[in-house]
Amino acid sequence: MPFLSSLIDKRIAAYQRELIETHYAEVENMYRQIRGWRHDYRNHIQTMKAYAAEKNLDAIKNYLDELDKDLSTVDTVVKTGNAMADAILNSKIALAKSKNIPVRADAHIPFSLPLSELDLCVIIGNLFDNAIEASLSLPEEKRLIRVYMDMKNTRLYISFTNFTNSKKRTKVNGRFLSTKGSGHGFGLLRIDTIIKRLDGYISRNSEDGAFTTEILLPTSLSSPEMNNSSPKNADG
Repeated sequence: MPFLSSLIDKRIAAYQRELIETHYAEVENMYRQIRGWRHDYRNHIQTMKAYAAEKNLDAIKNYLDELDKDLSTVDTVVKTGNAMADAILNSKIALAKSKNIPVRADAHIPFSLPLSELDLCVIIGNLFDNAIEASLSLPEEKRLIRVYMDMKNTRLYISFTNFTNSKKRTKVNGRFLSTKGSGHGFGLLRIDTIIKRLDGYISRNSEDGAFTTEILLPTSLSSPEMNNSSPKNADG
């Protein structure tokens, strides 16, 4: 049915635009905080110089403690080696933490990927948004999101796990139903479309109160960054 297909394409396109705008707004907010801190940098130095002139070491220590606390709010938690992945992951980790959802992330991918930034944004953003949405239905002490990204030979491996209220999610026609209710699920469809187009692999598993999505994306890239640095962990 051409009309139905066209309608679905339009809704996916609208969802995609909304998703990208949201992600960039989150990233821009993070960098706005960084720019603000840099703008105040000279003032901070002048203040500490004044304390030093007075030989007020306690005041300097207290001031440095406050600066350290302030800087920690904008410091990147995960450094994957890929700028776009860093931006998306760190903005989503900050969002999850603001909702009292701990995140454990171990991510390491090449500086450059044969994967468009749009595709990367859609995949990671949707996986994180779904994990956050599901976590909000749990008591805070039971919330946790695990993220793992790394190269497996010539393929990029992505894994997201979050805990859920139910022991097992419902499947219809081989697909898990969206937890957001009727009218949703375009994010999942968009991920599946990208995976199929890139000739990748995706697996979703729901059991023992946890929901896991695993993705493998083929790539012929062999980047020096991939071999010269180790992953950085983030444990929220």
